[in-house]
Amino acid sequence: MTTDTPPATPPAASSAAPPAVDDELPPLFPAEAPPALHDPATARALLAPVLAALADVVAAVRPEDLARPTPCRDYDVAALQDHVLGWLDFFGVAFADPARRGPRPDPAAFRAAADGREPVEVVRTAASRLDDALAGGVLAGEVVVSQSRMAGPGATGMVLGEYVVHGWDLATALGRPWSPPADAASTAHAFFGGMIAPEYRGGPDGFFGPEVPVPDGASPLDRLLGFAGRDPGWAPAS
Repeated sequence: MTTDTPPATPPAASSAAPPAVDDELPPLFPAEAPPALHDPATARALLAPVLAALADVVAAVRPEDLARPTPCRDYDVAALQDHVLGWLDFFGVAFADPARRGPRPDPAAFRAAADGREPVEVVRTAASRLDDALAGGVLAGEVVVSQSRMAGPGATGMVLGEYVVHGWDLATALGRPWSPPADAASTAHAFFGGMIAPEYRGGPDGFFGPEVPVPDGASPLDRLLGFAGRDPGWAPAS
């Protein structure tokens, strides 16, 4: 999974720049979300530890790590970090302003090297905005994402899955552990399972790689990774 987006926007974030601010709502992208993502307290409890762990991983990136390969196709650590931070910054703003009444950052233009903030602060600020939005009722409405809008629980499922998987990508590239709560991984898997159509997989323009088989009894994280086209045993070529 590179978690860019098919035509209507999700399964995750689009690589295209967000549309100009206007009063015309984009089309609805239908995405069923597991029951856990309809409850604000549960959704917050699932997402918060994932983003807290992501902040720790981002804080550990050193200049000498930036050229390392990652499990995410075509991304080294520098490019993956920009993708992760740019879209997380975008999602934080989008959830704080779900109707897109104000301007939003262009996630594809984000470059950590040119941003005035420390990368870990980008994560923490977005995490706070997302948590505030979940506590404030965003699940009861819709969120304009990029080229589409989604019901709040579906948009939350997209964010959860994006950062469970990309957190693993980045942590694994750095040789660091990544152990999100099992219920976060299983909820993300349930959400992606109802969303990822076959046409979103494979080929040079696929948003997800082919599913990777995992053993019976694999952990919820490994099952999610395999479904998202990752080999849970990935290691950089020696």
